[in-house]
Amino acid sequence: MRTGYLVFLAAVVLLAAPRVSSKEDVSADGVQIRLQQHKKFEKAIIKTIRCEYLIFLPEGYGRTRKSWPVILFLHGAGERGNDIEKLRLHGLPRIVETRKDFAFIVVSPQCPMTSWWPQEQELLINLVREVVKKYEVDTERIYLTGLSMGGFGTWSLACRYPDYFAAIAPICGGYEPFLAGSLKDVPVWAFHGAKDEVVPVSRSEDMVEAVNAAGGDAKLTVYPDAGHDAWTATYNNDELYKWFLEHRKKKKGN
Repeated sequence: MRTGYLVFLAAVVLLAAPRVSSKEDVSADGVQIRLQQHKKFEKAIIKTIRCEYLIFLPEGYGRTRKSWPVILFLHGAGERGNDIEKLRLHGLPRIVETRKDFAFIVVSPQCPMTSWWPQEQELLINLVREVVKKYEVDTERIYLTGLSMGGFGTWSLACRYPDYFAAIAPICGGYEPFLAGSLKDVPVWAFHGAKDEVVPVSRSEDMVEAVNAAGGDAKLTVYPDAGHDAWTATYNNDELYKWFLEHRKKKKGN
């Protein structure tokens, strides 16, 4: 009699216990299926992006209906923040301060203090689009260059948006070689100091080799006696700007 009562009590407990499996774990005929279910998440997000930037317009801009080549210049880590005057210390913003005859529109954005250029690709490409809308830009001649952190930004932005740039010139930078295949149709001239102790010259070497291995056109100039500052000699060399102008981004369908 007591044994039957215990069996009855155990059955009641089992029936009252919560089921471990959900409806998604068991099919209609009671057969257990995979516990991990395929779901989809989708949400529209609206965000505002902003930055301060310097823009240089060549002497003669606006006097005719001429369209002008553009260089997007990306500064190094030391110029991040909200003091736009820092941008005039190095690179192209310094060059154009004394060269009214410089034959390019130069756009020099400032990176937020807590970020770095490879994280700001959406900001940068939208800035390029805005400049194209507001200024007389030759869209077949948009060029990209940057130094140090800006060298990393140059590689990363061009890898993601290769169709925008007619040629790029990253200085003492680097990026992920496995992404370099996207640059097979973008001419590259990279620069680095052989004695650079901040960013090893191997970072530029690896990227240039990867671009060429993918069938691209990339070359590297190494300054044998230079450290991290490979940009002063580079931006003072008119051959860079002549090289830029030798390249145009072909419109799709041409």
